[in-house]
Amino acid sequence: MAALGFRPCFAQLYSTRKSNREQSGMTTQRSIVICGGAFAGLALALALRQGLGPEVPVIVADPALANRPSRDPRASAIVAACRKLFDAIGVWADVAPEAQPILDMVITDSKLEDATRPAFLTFAGQVEAGEPFAHMVENRLLIDALVKHAEAAGVELKALPVTGFETHGDSVTVTLGDGTSCEASLLVAADGARSRLRERAGIQTHGWDYDQSGIVVTVGHERDHGGRAEEHFLPPGPFAMLPLTGRRSSLVWTERRREAQRLVALSADEFHAELEKRAGLHLGELKVLDQPKAFPLSYFVARSFIAPQLALVGDAAHVIHPIAGQGLNMGLKDVAALAEVVVDAARMGTDPGQIDVLESYQRWRRFDTMAMGVATNSLNFLFSNKSTLLRAVRDIGLGIVDRAPPLKELFIKQAAGLTGQMPRLLKGEAL
Repeated sequence: MAALGFRPCFAQLYSTRKSNREQSGMTTQRSIVICGGAFAGLALALALRQGLGPEVPVIVADPALANRPSRDPRASAIVAACRKLFDAIGVWADVAPEAQPILDMVITDSKLEDATRPAFLTFAGQVEAGEPFAHMVENRLLIDALVKHAEAAGVELKALPVTGFETHGDSVTVTLGDGTSCEASLLVAADGARSRLRERAGIQTHGWDYDQSGIVVTVGHERDHGGRAEEHFLPPGPFAMLPLTGRRSSLVWTERRREAQRLVALSADEFHAELEKRAGLHLGELKVLDQPKAFPLSYFVARSFIAPQLALVGDAAHVIHPIAGQGLNMGLKDVAALAEVVVDAARMGTDPGQIDVLESYQRWRRFDTMAMGVATNSLNFLFSNKSTLLRAVRDIGLGIVDRAPPLKELFIKQAAGLTGQMPRLLKGEAL
């Protein structure tokens, strides 16, 4: 309540400062600088550009911006709410022809040596008319579309790192890798799980390592997948086959870390044999289309998503287990919430980097982040083990959900990001 009570005073102060800058001939609008040129950073830049107009300079800094076009071999599941975000910022039309709708999903629970894998839970249908609960999109296509639209919108893209920042009063001086600096009203850390900006701001994290790695690889297959996603829960972790356009699927294969390292080091024939043991032959002969890579899995949440003139989004703020396929989507939800509070504040004449504005963002996102972290940790504990008792309990639970349409519908909407207090962008509404 105190923050709300002081808002008019801050707005008046900001208006006075703006007037003084105009009278002295100074630039009336400071930049917003985003460190990180992946999904979250670029989507945020486009959303802010759309909501704030050309008067506010938006800068994205990331050395990876020099690597164009993108060569990222991975693919991501974009849930319905985040697809609406991409539509609202004008990007979805570029990738829609190559986006594969997930039309249904089947979940099985088995051991590797089991002869059959009965389906305990299936999801099918649309969350809304004409809206599948998710699409699979290759990362390189989405990154290239975001870069293209950011350039067209006038976002300043700098293939440079942010090497330092210093806050003073109501602004932050951001230093780039070429030694230049700029004055910003807000600095956004979208620089990933090992965020240097988060570390420099002194923001601690809490979490743990899973001693698991996710093996990521794209495979081709003889038969059509029909838009079906499959997730097999095996004792070491989930083995997911996610449909791509054509007769291709993206695999996310969780193993204990040492075993994952062994698997990706195998010869092509040996890896293929291990793959067939887990994938089965219902899609016909499989062909590995790229080099398998293993990524260590962990969980952490930043103790604060904000600091003076600084906001964390995406993996800089939180990393969760991929068991529910929500990691990227959680970051895009951060983008939608931060863009909305910043744009609304600016329209009220309030400095967008002001602490009560950033606290609004943190309140909006922190509970959802913690709830998803608890959910994914619980799922990983329940399914990534060899306990016969736990297996029986979880199979009964999955069967109950499968036979309860209202409960299943709630699960689908939750997975699609269409529950709770949603920012406008996640409803497909422009800022």
